[in-house]
Amino acid sequence: MMQHFKRWLTALILIPFLLWAITKGSLLLFAALVSGVSIFAIVEYFDIICANDTGSISRTIRIIAYAACVLLVMGACLGSWPILFFILALNMMALCVFVLACFSTVPHIFDLVARQVLGVVYIPLSLALLVFIRNTDGGALWVIWLLIICFANDTGALYVGTFKGKKKLAPNISPNKTIEGAVGGLVISVTAGLVFNLLFFRDVPLALISIPCALCVAVAGQIGDLFESAMKRVGHIKDSGKILPGHGGMLDRIDGLLLAIPVFYFFAVFVL
Repeated sequence: MMQHFKRWLTALILIPFLLWAITKGSLLLFAALVSGVSIFAIVEYFDIICANDTGSISRTIRIIAYAACVLLVMGACLGSWPILFFILALNMMALCVFVLACFSTVPHIFDLVARQVLGVVYIPLSLALLVFIRNTDGGALWVIWLLIICFANDTGALYVGTFKGKKKLAPNISPNKTIEGAVGGLVISVTAGLVFNLLFFRDVPLALISIPCALCVAVAGQIGDLFESAMKRVGHIKDSGKILPGHGGMLDRIDGLLLAIPVFYFFAVFVL
């Protein structure tokens, strides 16, 4: 019960600020907020992905990753994919220099480099797309719509699974997740997205077109949730962190969002 109380209290405190930053804040402020989230998340990602290592990951690799987080998200303010590709190339070049400088002294150096590249693509590159979305016409509302889909998905799956769940969804990865919870999360998130669309966009054809979009986004969100659970299972970690009481770490909160964002971006560009 206390865990659920902390979960809702944290949400009630953060949601007003988040809504203000999305709807009233400048694009630069929004990008700064996303950059901060990205850095917190990638710190937790390194703690998880390197949990079984005998030593900590190189500070140099961490610094390169933090720089990539800020540059990718801030670069998205310019709305240019070539800039993002250039930043990814700079990240790779910096890693190559690191390999050449530390090849004989850092064990499993290419394994560490691979983990860093995965982390940069997995977290800041995905979050940078939020800035692209926010910078479009009606982008603030679409960002809120996307967040509602993901958070309703998580919350619906949690409570439906708690009270109605019987069949395990992926017992080897996340024993508490159930098929009933997953289905409940999908239904609740699609319904919430439809209602939001009708209330704020007031466009029935658009609302109907957004239904399959919401379903695909919700499915991607659940896959992202399971992916992070698999990482934590390998690292023997329960929560990615403690920064958000009742929710765990930053990565715990945005794990589904990280895969949902690219799916929604595809629909936003080619369908909606």
